[in-house]
Amino acid sequence: MIVLDLFAGPGGWSHALAVLGVRDIGLEWDEWACKTRAAQGQLTIRTDVAMYPVWPFLGKTCGLIASPPCQAWSMAGKRLGLLDQPLVHQAVADLATGRDTREQLLASCRDERSLLAAEPMRYLHALHQHGQPEWVAMEEVPDVLPLWRQYSAILRGWGYSVWTGILNTADYGVPQTRRRAILLASRTRTAEPPPPTHAKVAEPESLFGPGRAQWVSMAEALGWGATDRPVPTVCAGGGPGGGPEPFPSGSRKTLTDARDRGTWKPQSDLVLQSRREGAGWSARHGARENRPADAPAPTFTGEAHRWSWSLRSNNQANATVRRFDEPAGTLFFGHRANECVWVAEPAPSDADGEQPAPESIRITAQEAGILQTFPADYRWAGNKGQQFSQIGNAVPPRLAAHLLAPHLNKTLNPNDFTLAA
Repeated sequence: MIVLDLFAGPGGWSHALAVLGVRDIGLEWDEWACKTRAAQGQLTIRTDVAMYPVWPFLGKTCGLIASPPCQAWSMAGKRLGLLDQPLVHQAVADLATGRDTREQLLASCRDERSLLAAEPMRYLHALHQHGQPEWVAMEEVPDVLPLWRQYSAILRGWGYSVWTGILNTADYGVPQTRRRAILLASRTRTAEPPPPTHAKVAEPESLFGPGRAQWVSMAEALGWGATDRPVPTVCAGGGPGGGPEPFPSGSRKTLTDARDRGTWKPQSDLVLQSRREGAGWSARHGARENRPADAPAPTFTGEAHRWSWSLRSNNQANATVRRFDEPAGTLFFGHRANECVWVAEPAPSDADGEQPAPESIRITAQEAGILQTFPADYRWAGNKGQQFSQIGNAVPPRLAAHLLAPHLNKTLNPNDFTLAA
């Protein structure tokens, strides 16, 4: 019996299953996502989910996972999926009765990716003829919730218990307030969302429940405040697969001069100290090689000016900006306007305007992966653009583990996800 993972991506669901002691078979088209999965030892069939036959899995599938590509529906894109939604609903309704009208409907779609959200029903209908799968877990952006409700009505007619709704990943220990539409279904147990483990404000244990920890901040997840990692990482272009930085419009400033002078040292503060070198500070600092993960964060000596770091989600005027002591906003990549950068502001006690703030620092793939709850040593394949695309589209493994554990009769240990290196 296998767990089948449609649109498996770089392994968000797969890593969660590995933590729970289970393996899946992932179907994925993207070359670099497949290479990332291979680097983790995850089983993968590189294929177009829309073209792959279902018969190899008949009679063998205990669980089905699906996270269709969200670009057509996401607020980060053109959202043509919303215009195509009636066509997707029609495809789901037809596939649920064994009628394949995808080719005709696809010709009318404004975004060819929209119809991928109907693909899980093709698999579910075929598997249903063999009394499978035992359980289903699906995830998408919030605007797909009406489609999940259509799925749920069909699955209930087939004898499943089903729950659909919107979950905030921060409520499950993910250092990111990513909201996702979830569908959970089961033939053998009552489908319901996992109980939240975290809250915006910590809740003590009481007679009414075990209590909840405070949301995990970016600083906590990244290990800032430890003596070896207090501030944003600094890196230059390129990556394991070669190629440029994904968003060349941004500039990553570094602290090479301080390193060369031997004036940086570990410190436990959560802010960057810089010398009062005036406006020429940024001009004298160009790109350098990637800083080793275990290297101390750069700190300038001399007359200190203290800065507080926040993460800005994109270049738009309404970009989400979160302080390092908060969870990140939703991370999404794939367009110049969607770069995520660390920005510095003077601490209130130092807001004297005499020292220009350090220029913004682009988030690294490792940092972004950690904020998605992938381990720090997760091996991302491709250049930085390809890595960021995988990370932004992935399911946070920690959320996935909470969703899957009850269906697998597993207990999720809070220590199963150690984020910072």
